[in-house]
Parts: sequence; structure tokens; C-alpha cells
Amino acid sequence: MSNRIAYLTAAAFSVLALTATVSAPASAEEKTVMVGGAAMFPSKNIVQNAVNSKDHTTLVAAVKAAGLVETLESKGPFTVFAPTNAAFGKLPAGTVDTLVKPENKATLTKILTYHVVPGKLAAADLKDGMKLKTAEGEQLTVKLDGSKVWIVDAKGGTSMVTISNVNQSNGVIHVIDTVLMPAS
Repeated sequence: MSNRIAYLTAAAFSVLALTATVSAPASAEEKTVMVGGAAMFPSKNIVQNAVNSKDHTTLVAAVKAAGLVETLESKGPFTVFAPTNAAFGKLPAGTVDTLVKPENKATLTKILTYHVVPGKLAAADLKDGMKLKTAEGEQLTVKLDGSKVWIVDAKGGTSMVTISNVNQSNGVIHVIDTVLMPAS
């Protein structure tokens, strides 16, 4: 009797394992990075992934307000330095609320496109002192400090890359801890 129970148990576990393997989504095989409590899938575009990150709700709202969703869903490739909600929280009180108003769309667009570099640059591609021309037109500067990557904006402000190499179907995201500001 005990051999029969052992055999049935083994058969049941085999069926469960086979069912789990067959029904697992194809995306489960992708190498994902967790950002804001959500898996970022390399097969999805920047916007499709960003909307799932609880740490990037302010960025997503700003991208929508600036009318940049379609651009960031396009083929690219793009390198996006993505500020977290906490990064936006470092700005003076009321700044984000003011920026997302329709009358400030041009300023918001300028700030957001300053976080986008045409092309796909992995962390290994970022060299100390490297100048990156942004989609906005101004430059960012890369600063390496040991294993840390810093991005320096036109005003001398610095932002640390906290999560690097979040691959997307149309580029790569590097999560940063401070909003970058263009010179003008």
C-alpha cells in the first residue's frame, strides 16, 4: 500500500510540474530586473515597463502630461535616466504640480527629454568624463566613483544610478536618485 501511495504521489507531482512548465508564460523565461516592485521585461518597451513601477508614478504622470508616451513607445533605441518618485520629491515643494500644468508643457518636455539619450548605452558603456548629448540637446557628464555611476547635469547637480541596465525592447533604463536639470 505504501509503495502505491508513493507512486501516486510521485505521479501527481510529475503532472503538476509538467502543467506548470507547459502553462508558464513565455515572458517567465526573460531575464527581468525588479524596479519599484515590478518585473521589467526586455520584450516590453520603456512605457509598458515604467507604468508598472510603483517608484516611477511621478515620472509616468509627467511623461503623459508632456505628451511623450508615443515617443518613448517608438522603436528608439533610447537610454533613459529615470528619476524615482523620491527624486522628484527632492525638488522644491509644488514644482511637480506646477510642471504638469498644460501651460508648462514646454518646460516639462525640456526637463524630461534631458533625461533621454539617443542610442542604447549599458552601464559598461559609460566611461568617466564621457559627455552624453541628450534628446533635449544639452549634455550630461558621466562620473565614475569606484563601482558607482553618477550623472552630472548642466547645472553641476549630480544623480547616482541606483539600478542600471534595465533592458527594454527599445533601449535601456538606468534608475537615478535625483532629477537632472538642463542649463536653461
